[in-house]
Amino acid sequence: MTAAEIGLGLQSDKRPGDYARLARRAEELGFDVLSVFGDLMYQPPIFPLLEMAAATGRVRLGAACLNPYSMAPYEIAGQVAALDLASDGRAYLGLARGTWLDAVGIDRPRPLATLAEAAEVVYRLLRGDVEGYEGTVFRLAPGTAFRYEVRRPDPPLLLGAWGPKGAALAGRVAAEIKVGGSANPAMARLVRDRVRAGETAAGRPEGDVGVVLGAVTVVDRDGAAARARARTEVAMYLAVVAELDPTVELPPDLVARVAALVEAGRHEEAGRLVPGDVLDLFAFSGTPDQVAAQAQALIDAGVRRVEFGTPHGLTDDTGVELLGTAVLPSLRRDPAS
Repeated sequence: MTAAEIGLGLQSDKRPGDYARLARRAEELGFDVLSVFGDLMYQPPIFPLLEMAAATGRVRLGAACLNPYSMAPYEIAGQVAALDLASDGRAYLGLARGTWLDAVGIDRPRPLATLAEAAEVVYRLLRGDVEGYEGTVFRLAPGTAFRYEVRRPDPPLLLGAWGPKGAALAGRVAAEIKVGGSANPAMARLVRDRVRAGETAAGRPEGDVGVVLGAVTVVDRDGAAARARARTEVAMYLAVVAELDPTVELPPDLVARVAALVEAGRHEEAGRLVPGDVLDLFAFSGTPDQVAAQAQALIDAGVRRVEFGTPHGLTDDTGVELLGTAVLPSLRRDPAS
């Protein structure tokens, strides 16, 4: 039986009650972690996460990810403390530099220092450290502290990153690193190597930091329909993630052609340009057997957690049901049986 965790990543675009229903069923089906994305202009993750915390009792919960450019570290600390209290100690903290922030006039200078110092401020507040902190990006005046008790001083930290410097930072300070938008085993192995440099520098044992890969997921008994839907979903972010993966060589001008159609609102037409082999690098899609094979390839490449992202299926509920009843059992099967 694999030791890898299997999780679901949800977009925060649902109605009240939907999150509780999906989370409750996901826990019943045996998923380990439920994440809510922190994408620009969607509902703030804390709303669905608190609803999910009240509906579950076992799964780990967290935002993947919160952004220290658009949310101050003391606010991030307060939100993870609230989630940890509501879930009785099941929260994790996800931090990333984010993307598309130019749409709201936010620059992202000095990303490594910003992420590292944001994490430092968050955990000083959670620990009740009142000595103060003077960073190059963030500071805490001496005596600054929460005026309430927190559930835990150390919810695990997940950093969202693709590049070598971000991976090395995760190796120094995080429990996990998430590569969002990838289902590529070669990228998983590369990230593992990049993380190792940070682990070594921090005196941590090799493999101490878990590698998480997550991507758009569409599973259905009708594999062709699932893959068509996944192509449309992937087209919307291919231009962002494709250039981040140095293991991938895409056909000339593919990204530009796809991006132009997306910009024009022609999403399905853009998706039809995405070849099947490219789709498999950036999404989990097809029949349950196809999706399970993709996830198993990541686990074999050393991934500690696979995160199946929105939309899950042709509908949320059918996707979660199929992932839990037809994909998850095959990943948990003892190979010797």
